Amino acid sequence: GGGCGLMTRTRKFEQIIKGMNSVLDVPLTVKIRTGVQEKSNIAHKLIGEMKNWGVSMITLHGRSREQRYTKLADWDYISTCAKLACPVPLFGNGDILSYEDAMKARETGVSGVMIARGALIKPWIFTEIKESRHWDISSNERLDILKNFTNFGLEHWGSDTRGVEKTRNFMLEWLSFMCRYIPVGLLERVPQKINERPPYYMGRDYLESLMASQNVEDWIRISEMLLGPVPKTFNFLPKHKANSYK
Repeated sequence: GGGCGLMTRTRKFEQIIKGMNSVLDVPLTVKIRTGVQEKSNIAHKLIGEMKNWGVSMITLHGRSREQRYTKLADWDYISTCAKLACPVPLFGNGDILSYEDAMKARETGVSGVMIARGALIKPWIFTEIKESRHWDISSNERLDILKNFTNFGLEHWGSDTRGVEKTRNFMLEWLSFMCRYIPVGLLERVPQKINERPPYYMGRDYLESLMASQNVEDWIRISEMLLGPVPKTFNFLPKHKANSYK
């Protein structure tokens, strides 16, 4: 009841927001969904209340809790809520995987956009949006991003056995998203849509094919290229088991 469920517990929600506002010396922002149940949007009812509670910005994910990722985000509803939120800025969230997606989202009247899965699938999406282009990024450039992540992980958690395995687990969680990226140079039509399941394909080199694999063993193999061999008893199951495609 401490997550999306708070949308149906408005008294508790109000107490949390007002309590946080009373002790924070920075603006308080809140991220909500359209509601808990798939066909029962309630965000629009809450937005007026949240303005009175002292929220400085609202981010709206255009799906219900029940819906998960089985349908596209409802940007028409996000647009309606953006108007209701004024003058409090409202950011929209859902299904942005290209600069075209971001541009189209901005046209709905939101103050800005939030990117979640899109940044896990292709963390260079921010460069694409800033430069209004599709980046046909090479497998070696993608590996460089993973190398940087490796260095940051070892610096943060330490380079001992525990630090290495902590870094590896976070990397494997990330690779369970990153493998969904289809290189621009191989797409039949651009841009890739976030909820389309990529077909099996061969990359333009071995590393690109390896990075496209949906197989956990291949994600582990990529991690071993950067962090060394896994222990003999090692196994990995992604925490994120949501149905991300339809």
